[in-house]
Amino acid sequence: MELHDKLEIKFRLDVNQKKALHRLNIFSVHDLLFHFPSRYSHISEIKPINQLIPGEIATVYGRFWSPEIKKGFTSKVTRAQGEIEDETGKIKAIWFHQAYIAKMLHSGQFVEMTGKVTEGKSGIYLANPEFKKVDSMPIDVHNSLFSTNKEKQNEVFGFPVYVETRGITSKWFYHAIEKIFREKTLDNIIDYIPADILKKYNLPSLKTALIWIHKPKNAQDAETARKRFAFEEVFCIQLERQHDKIEYRKNKSFRITPEKKDVQNFLERFPFEPTASQIKSIETILSDMAKTFPMSRLLEGDVGSGKTAVAATAAYVAVKQRPEGQSFGNLQVAYMAPTEILASQHFESFIQYFKHLPINIGLITGSGCRKFPSKVNPAGWTDISRTQLLKWTANGEMPILIGTHALIQKTVKFKNLSLVVIDEQHRFGTAQRRKLVRKDGVAPHLLSMTATPIPRTLALTVYGDLDLSLLDEMPAGRKKIITEIITPDKRDETYEKIREEIKNGRQLYVICPRINEPDPEKELALNVKSAVSEAKRLKKEVFPECEIGVLHSKMTKQKKEEVMKEFTDGKINILCATSVVEVGVNVPNATVIIIEGAERFGLAQLHQLRGRVIRSSHQAYCYVFADAKSDKTIQRLKALKTAKNGFELAELDLSLRGAGELSGTKQWGITDLGMEAIKNIKMVEAARTEATRLITEDSELLNFPLLKQKVKEKVGEFHFE
Repeated sequence: MELHDKLEIKFRLDVNQKKALHRLNIFSVHDLLFHFPSRYSHISEIKPINQLIPGEIATVYGRFWSPEIKKGFTSKVTRAQGEIEDETGKIKAIWFHQAYIAKMLHSGQFVEMTGKVTEGKSGIYLANPEFKKVDSMPIDVHNSLFSTNKEKQNEVFGFPVYVETRGITSKWFYHAIEKIFREKTLDNIIDYIPADILKKYNLPSLKTALIWIHKPKNAQDAETARKRFAFEEVFCIQLERQHDKIEYRKNKSFRITPEKKDVQNFLERFPFEPTASQIKSIETILSDMAKTFPMSRLLEGDVGSGKTAVAATAAYVAVKQRPEGQSFGNLQVAYMAPTEILASQHFESFIQYFKHLPINIGLITGSGCRKFPSKVNPAGWTDISRTQLLKWTANGEMPILIGTHALIQKTVKFKNLSLVVIDEQHRFGTAQRRKLVRKDGVAPHLLSMTATPIPRTLALTVYGDLDLSLLDEMPAGRKKIITEIITPDKRDETYEKIREEIKNGRQLYVICPRINEPDPEKELALNVKSAVSEAKRLKKEVFPECEIGVLHSKMTKQKKEEVMKEFTDGKINILCATSVVEVGVNVPNATVIIIEGAERFGLAQLHQLRGRVIRSSHQAYCYVFADAKSDKTIQRLKALKTAKNGFELAELDLSLRGAGELSGTKQWGITDLGMEAIKNIKMVEAARTEATRLITEDSELLNFPLLKQKVKEKVGEFHFE
């Protein structure tokens, strides 16, 4: 059997099995081998029968009795069934659509069974359990159920449990992979990870790892195999990112050398004292910009930590410098924001930073273009035509241009673009970056900024092509947001406190997990608050005197901008929204936020939402409304009150809830196995070190064609030529 063989040729598959495998994207022998178990039902999960709880997946040991084939009374579905008995009790085992199992098991046999404990009309039973015949009871169930005798545990490590779908079970995977192993398919498999790396980090070869992950003899083998594949995933992402970094650095860039005194004077104009981390980040960015190759840096900082001020300083240093060989003109800066509102806010901020200088600042969005200063009103801006703005940008008369994605369209041409600042654009990928490189191979310096708190390990992986700078402190004089966890009995009291704030002219955000009410017909619909119905309820029952607006992701861009503008202008007192308001909108007068269904959000996301109300010198309040049933959830939410910053919360999220909760890590394209690696800083740093070394020695991986192929598969969008 070869790795590239199609499964339908090598296995007898019925229609349902084919559909099921297609749903799981499994087509070939290779795909099947790389469909790893999500867990193992091993000895540590064994339970006495009298302690089984409906809904859990459990493993039981005992004697099997009375195998028989039955037909459902109404459904007419055939099934195999029998009973398993240990010293504490009995439980039925039922296999639907698998009548043949009744012939495989005999009365009185010792078995290990793993399945879901299901509640039926006549009591609980194990549904479609995996089973293994054992010669004798591996441990004395009566005395030492959780025996720590490692040897005994290793003998009966148990079944691999796979991600299943209708039509295919873990048992099918188990037997199919057995067949692949029996046919010695793995004898010809070649490892794509270089042998020296495997040896250095004590990782098993590909053949060994595949056997150990599907058929581990003990917990140690399974763990070692998972470690190898987790390392591999992060290693492949790092190879792609480091390749991107080297490619971008091959371009020339503008050497920008600042006058220390100028920088000092510019910083003194800020209405606040820069923090130590702002000063450090500015120094690092300026030393990057003084090099001959382009900077690629990510500036991470909490909402309100002063990222815009850092970007403005870098922009100031760039536009102060003349283009090479010229005694006139300026180098140019492009500043890209995710929304029109945010772009307009940055435009206003930059006017404040630069109004003492003879510098033109432009704004370009889908709605129109502006320029500062205006001839008519030197202290303010004026609307101008798009054609005029593009003409000034192309001939270098517009040193600073702020805008949305419109900035990187073909029609926008710069004469001397030396610095690009990107706000909250997470992955500004290689394809977009290439658009910034001029035909003569000159590329601008790149500064990406994000307020999303990302754990260090995830940032090192996902942004492996960027150098990291952190702003981990707040400007002096900022009042801490008062955060309260509100249980259902305290709602009314909280609404009264908020009413007082609104009477004093403040505004309120209400964040809900859903847009609309769930369909009551769907039994799995999450019963959580929706923005649309909560706005109606608040207007009717709680704040009838207030103007209430609604904002969510299904509204048109124009409608969103309109609602946000009304809120910014104070025409709306209360804004009911989904988490779309996360991204940096600045409404200084909105000082109170309610977060409904807080248990449904990650801590880092809650922290970001809370940051919406830190925009002024007024005291800000965040009320976290939780209908949490468990103490564990309440404890998790309490971390919001104690953590110093978003990075601490993101790390906590990673350890508590797993990386899948990190502001939707599905967007990072990392599998659950890769996410296990992300929890391990040593593994991430090792993968990064090895990837950097390999790419530095052989940037196109010409000596490692199999590895190059693997990276293409893993990363999907790989930019090797």
